[in-house]
Amino acid sequence: MASGSDSAVVTRFAPSPTGFLHIGGARTALFNWLYARRMGGRFLLRIEDTDRARSTQAAIDAILDGMRWLGLDWDGHEYYQSQFWARHAEVAHELLARGHAYKCWMSQEELAAQRERAQAERRPFRIDSPWRDSAGEGEGAFVVRLKAPREGETVIEDKVQGRVAVQNAELDDFILLRSDGTPTYMLAVVVDDHDMGVTHVIRGDDHLNNAFRQLAIIKGMGWPQPIYAHVPLIHGSDGAKLSKRHGATGVESYRDELGILPEALFNYLLRLGWGHGDREEFTPAEATEVFDLDGIGKSPSRFDLKKLQNLNGHYIRAADDKRLAELIAPRIGPQSDVALLTEAMPVLKTRARDLNELAEGAAFLFKVRPLQLSDQAQALLEPSAKAVLARISARLRAEQDWTTEALEANLKAYAEEQGLGLGKLAQPLRAALTGQTTSPGIFDVLVLLGRDESLARIDAQAAEPA
Repeated sequence: MASGSDSAVVTRFAPSPTGFLHIGGARTALFNWLYARRMGGRFLLRIEDTDRARSTQAAIDAILDGMRWLGLDWDGHEYYQSQFWARHAEVAHELLARGHAYKCWMSQEELAAQRERAQAERRPFRIDSPWRDSAGEGEGAFVVRLKAPREGETVIEDKVQGRVAVQNAELDDFILLRSDGTPTYMLAVVVDDHDMGVTHVIRGDDHLNNAFRQLAIIKGMGWPQPIYAHVPLIHGSDGAKLSKRHGATGVESYRDELGILPEALFNYLLRLGWGHGDREEFTPAEATEVFDLDGIGKSPSRFDLKKLQNLNGHYIRAADDKRLAELIAPRIGPQSDVALLTEAMPVLKTRARDLNELAEGAAFLFKVRPLQLSDQAQALLEPSAKAVLARISARLRAEQDWTTEALEANLKAYAEEQGLGLGKLAQPLRAALTGQTTSPGIFDVLVLLGRDESLARIDAQAAEPA
């Protein structure tokens, strides 16, 4: 592990692999990554897999994949908390030797009785172990508890929350080592942060209460105190803590199911609770230049999916055409063609807010005749519209210059000759060519499909000439 003596900034992201990389965790990772990069320090990744029963390799893989997809590279290899259990136990025994921890043989029945008494007296439950100041030894298995301070207060000068104080009487003698000798999370996280040289602990404010308990371990060991920055949680649009009921919460869902680009999610998460003047958009390099903890607000942020989708649409329009083609080809299916998608992308991407919409808008290129028409498209192709298609087919068949400019001039002239609005031609044409009622510009559609395919699709829906 890294030495704790270095003066450079060291941050860490420490997810639990009991689930995928959630939006809140991704933002925490982003803030840690940006601060380390801004300060010329190191950003470390630690997988907190001490809950072996619930930790899965699939979740670990998803976390690493999600981090890489967002561009959040970490320094060195990833650490696994379970590798350091012996070190955690070593620290617990050192706290025993220093008089800052004690062995406790309290039974479950004794603990239950204390809990019931606290409930009856309407007061918070705090462990009151007879072994706290005992010099004697019990029989059988024991746990090791921290001897939490009872007097005074503990103060944290948090970089986001400001000065926060807790009366030490409110702290409990929590367990450091379980009866089977395995460390608890509360001990492991402190030991690992110290041994990895973490200088700044940037995490969700649901860990703020833990910080006061963890400081008791830090002070008991005489270790330097890290700088804390507890970031408010992300809420849904209804003001409640973001959860599955608000929709997708895992990064992989935004990528795979919702079709969000990584640069869009990066920028959206960056601005979710952090600001730099009125600026809305940053590249990773630009964000690295200006990010600071002072810009993080104290109030919870509200996740707005529509705002993310609109931002994503902006990034789609700015994205490389071939890259977009390669991203949507699997969403269309094996019949898709990246070269054709790349050629079509300038007109396809102008309206799409996500990769799903982009794929849907491009699907007409690869449909097989006879086209499956949507109900709305079918409704447009009533007998008079089919007759119009037959006349359009005859006119387009004589067109020698199959370009958007020539086709537009031709059909506009025909609409004027017939005393029709261009929409009266475009609507049935769109239905016949794409099977849908929405598409890129109709002249772009004609060019992208090509002369032969366009005429074949029109003829398939046109009325037989009288």
